Amino acid sequence: MALLAAMGALFGGAGGERHPEALLHMTQADWQVEDASGFSAPPLTQDSTALPDTWAHVELPLALPIALLRQAKDGASTGATRITWIRLSARDLPPTSGPLALYGVRVKTDGTIAVYANGHLVHRAQQQGPLWNSTRTPLWVILEKNADGTPLKEILLRLEHTQSAQVALSSLWLGPPEALRSSYRLREWLQQELPAMLGAAFMAVGVFALFVWFKRQHEMGYLLFFNLAATSFLRGLHFYVGLPVANDWFAWLTVNALFWLVMVVHFFLRQLHGRPLKWLTYGVVGITATIAVLTMPNLAILRNTPQVTPLIYSVAALMGAAVCLVGGISAWRRSNEGRLVAAGIGVCTLLGVTDWLLQNNFISPESWYLGAYTSAVAFSVFGALMYRRYVDAIAEVEDLNASLAERLQKREAELEDSHRRLREVERRQTISDERQRLMQDMHDGLGSSLISAIRSVEGGGMSDTKVSQILKSCLDDLKLTLDSLEPVEADLLLLLATLRYRLEPRLEGTGVSLQWEVQELPDLPWLDPSSALHILRIVQESIANILRHTRATEIRVGTALSASGVQVTIEDNGQGFDVDKALGNASASGRGLQNQLRRAQAIKGTVTWESRASGTRFMLWLPLERAGKVAPAVQSSMQSANAGTRARA
Repeated sequence: MALLAAMGALFGGAGGERHPEALLHMTQADWQVEDASGFSAPPLTQDSTALPDTWAHVELPLALPIALLRQAKDGASTGATRITWIRLSARDLPPTSGPLALYGVRVKTDGTIAVYANGHLVHRAQQQGPLWNSTRTPLWVILEKNADGTPLKEILLRLEHTQSAQVALSSLWLGPPEALRSSYRLREWLQQELPAMLGAAFMAVGVFALFVWFKRQHEMGYLLFFNLAATSFLRGLHFYVGLPVANDWFAWLTVNALFWLVMVVHFFLRQLHGRPLKWLTYGVVGITATIAVLTMPNLAILRNTPQVTPLIYSVAALMGAAVCLVGGISAWRRSNEGRLVAAGIGVCTLLGVTDWLLQNNFISPESWYLGAYTSAVAFSVFGALMYRRYVDAIAEVEDLNASLAERLQKREAELEDSHRRLREVERRQTISDERQRLMQDMHDGLGSSLISAIRSVEGGGMSDTKVSQILKSCLDDLKLTLDSLEPVEADLLLLLATLRYRLEPRLEGTGVSLQWEVQELPDLPWLDPSSALHILRIVQESIANILRHTRATEIRVGTALSASGVQVTIEDNGQGFDVDKALGNASASGRGLQNQLRRAQAIKGTVTWESRASGTRFMLWLPLERAGKVAPAVQSSMQSANAGTRARA
C-alpha cells in the first residue's frame, strides 16, 4: 500500500511530465476512419493527401466512447477491420540538428501500429492480427534526419483494428531523444519492468512454498500460496513478452488466469475462516470452468476477441467482489488473517476496475495501469500472512523450548536430589557391607585363630613357640585384611607386590629365598576389596603350605597373560605330594586346598596343582572380565570353611 501511495503522489495528473522548450507537445490532430477487409501489412510510403478528404479535427488525448454490448455483438459476428488515420503537424517544432524522437504514453488499438514521417514508414509492428500485449507499451520512435535535409512537417499514424473496436491515443511529444528518453524509460519501467519484477519475485516465493508443501503436505496453505503465485504470474504474461502477441491461446491463458486467481483466493479465504460456503464455492468453480470452456480457441463457442474480453473481465470483477465481500464477512469474527486477505483482494479488485475503465476509454489514456501492481498487493498481503505465521511459529517454538528447559531444569533438580539420596544410601550400604565383611572375616579367620590359641594356652597344651607362631599368623591375617582395603585400581601386580612386602620378612627368618618373576598385566576391572582379599588368601595359603609341608629352599612367583585371563604361578623345590589324595583328605592340608578352590570359584577363577618329587607348581587363573558379582552365599561358605580350617589348625 505504501508503494501505491508513493506512485499516486508521483503520477498524480495525467500529463504531469515537464520537458524543455525544445520539445513539441502535440495535442491537436486530424483523423479519419476507413473500412478494410482484414489485417494487412502497412505500405512503405503513405501520403496523407492520397487519403480521402474526410479529415476531422480532434484534440489529444483521444478516447472515443465505447458501447460494450454492441461492440461485443459485432466483434463476435464478423472479422471485418478498420484503419484509423491520425495526422499530426510538426511545423511548430523548434529547429534541431540531430535525430528526433516521437513519444506517446499510450496508443490503444487491437491491431498493428504504423508511423509515417513525411510520408515514409519509420515504425511498424512485427505481426498482424488482434494483439494482446501492446497497450501497456509506450510509443517510442526514433526519426532520423533526411539525407536531403528536409525538415519534418507531418507525422501520420496508421492504427489497424477490428471493426467495432474503438482506438485511444494520448498526446504525443516530439523532440530530441535525450530530452524525452527519461520520460519514456520511467513510464516503461513503472508500467512494464517493475510489475514484471514483482511478479517474478512473487513466483519465486511461490515455488519455495511449493517445496515446503512437498515436506508438509498436511498444510494446504503452502500449496494455495503457490497456486496464487502461479496464476498471478500467468495473468501478467503481458509484461514478459516484448513483441506484440497475436496468439489466441495467449489471450485465453491470460484472461482465464484472472478467474483462476479469484478462485484460489476464495479457497484460501475459506481455509482461513473455516466456513465451507458451498454455494459460493460451486458458483466460483462453475463460472471459472464455464468461461474456460466457452473461450477455448479450438471450440470457438465464444470468440475471445478484444471486443468480447471487456465483458468477460466484468464477470471476473463481479466474482472477485463477491469473493471479497462474502469472505470478509465470514472472516470478520473468525480470522484476522481472513480479514487481511479480504481487504487485499478488495484492493486488487479496485485496481483491476481502474484498468478496465482505462482499457475501455472511460478514463484518459494518459492514466496509469494500476492493475499492474495487483501482484505487489497480493505479494504483500500473502507475504505478510506467511511472515506472521513464520514469526508465530518461531515464537511458539521459543515458548516450547522455554517450557521444555524449565521442565528439564526441574527434572534435573529432582534427579540430582534423587541421585544424592541414592549416593547416600549406597555409601551407607557400602560401609555396612564392608564392615560386615571385615567383621565376618576377622571373626572366622583372625577370631577363630585367637580363640584356638587362648584355649591352648589355658589348657597348657601348647608351647610358647607354637603360641608365638599362631599369633604371628593372626597378625599376618590382620595385615592381609587391611591390605585388601588399599586402593589397587584394578592392578593385580600392585596387589601381589603388597603381599610380597608382607611375606618377605617372614621368609627371611626361614631361610627360604623368594624369586619374583612377574610381568606387566592388564587391569582387572572387577578387582574390588572383597576379590582382592580372596586372591591374597589364596596366594597366602599356597605359600603357607610350602613353608609348612615341603621343606623347600626356594619359592618362585610369576605371572603370565593368556587369551582370556591372567595366570599367577607359584613354584617350589621342596617335597611333592599327592594332589588327589590331599584334596580328598579331611585333614588341615586337604581343607586348605579346598579353601583355595572355593575362593577361586567365588571370584570366577580356577586353581590347579602340579606336584612331583622335585617340587610343586601351583597356578591361579583369573578372568580379564567377569560377568557378575560374587554371590554372598559363596563368600559366606568360603569364610565358614576358612574358619573351620583355622579352628582345627
